[in-house]
Amino acid sequence: MRPTAKRPATVERRRTLFLDAVCIIDEEYYEKLALDDVARRVATSRRQLQRAFAEAGETSFRAYLQRVRMERAAELLRGSPAPVNQVASAVGYRQPAQFAKAFRRHHGAPPSAFRVASAPAIAA
Repeated sequence: MRPTAKRPATVERRRTLFLDAVCIIDEEYYEKLALDDVARRVATSRRQLQRAFAEAGETSFRAYLQRVRMERAAELLRGSPAPVNQVASAVGYRQPAQFAKAFRRHHGAPPSAFRVASAPAIAA
């Protein structure tokens, strides 16, 4: 039976990999980012980066990337009059319909309805 406790060096290495990958995602979320490319950039394997996200981040690469994109999209929808298709492009989606579906799943409302609901109330 394998012990469940990880060596401190392993825990620290995965934490460092996770944080390095998070920096790349946070700065380049609007680009086409693939797990393999980010793994190469942080000098590790695909599998080790998957483990780092699972253990240090308690998420997956894809889920983290999508969460960052959805948070940035919500900020753009609240703070700019840009059309939804431009917001989709600005956060890394090439297909507005794919963006709208992901946004609705993440925020519980389509982007246009989210924008209307997030608009500040105008006092009469």
